[in-house]
Amino acid sequence: MALSPEPRRGAAAPEATEALPRMSLFEHLEELRQRLIRAVIALALGVAACLNWAPEICRFLAEPIYRYLPPGSKLAVLGVTDPFLLYFKTSLLAGTFLAFPALLWQTWRFVAPGLYRKERRWIGPFVVVGWLFFIAGGAFAYYVAFPFTVEFLLQMAGDFQPVITADRYYGFLLTIVLGLGVMFELPLALTLAARVGLVGWRALLRNFRWAVLAIFLAAAVLTPTADIVNLCLFAVPTIALYLLGVAGAALLGKKAPAPAG
Repeated sequence: MALSPEPRRGAAAPEATEALPRMSLFEHLEELRQRLIRAVIALALGVAACLNWAPEICRFLAEPIYRYLPPGSKLAVLGVTDPFLLYFKTSLLAGTFLAFPALLWQTWRFVAPGLYRKERRWIGPFVVVGWLFFIAGGAFAYYVAFPFTVEFLLQMAGDFQPVITADRYYGFLLTIVLGLGVMFELPLALTLAARVGLVGWRALLRNFRWAVLAIFLAAAVLTPTADIVNLCLFAVPTIALYLLGVAGAALLGKKAPAPAG
């Protein structure tokens, strides 16, 4: 039986010798257009599926504010079309969570041409982990960040009679839940960027202070008040997620080729 020769020291790994498909700029744009269309279709199907349960979704999302309102109170609407628009907004929020695996699938298919054949098999873990992070971000927003923020704001209004409109309330909630859901995708995004060779974990760690600044700026956009407690409530978990992304980039990022000889 013939023995296969041992690989030479410094020989290129099989991945390094695999030819990746080349695409022109227009081919990239066409691929992006197709992926965006499919993502929009998936989102539309998710929203349509949630419209049947829009009243139940609205009641579930209104629970954090009803804890601080007198029994029997309801959120106010200022126009006859507001209930329909609110049902659509809440269905959009729920439909995004429902369709998010399809959105991640289209994202992966768009970047797949820049990956090796072995790396393209990671689509399953990428979709599942990304969906779980998105759900975790939404759950953190709904159960922790948003109730804390609502309580803080209502305490500030102690000398006033709050008239809370449904449109303002649900718009505020949608911004926080979707914003934190996307921010919780940070570890996956950094790991993927490191895997395709866009950035290395050392560069991420070296620019940590700038990342902290960017995170606090993003948290300031999501946070309705300027107090440090609410700001840290949004920023500190995201900083931890950034460090988790650095760890993922170190473990799964593209390794530099070994020197020949």
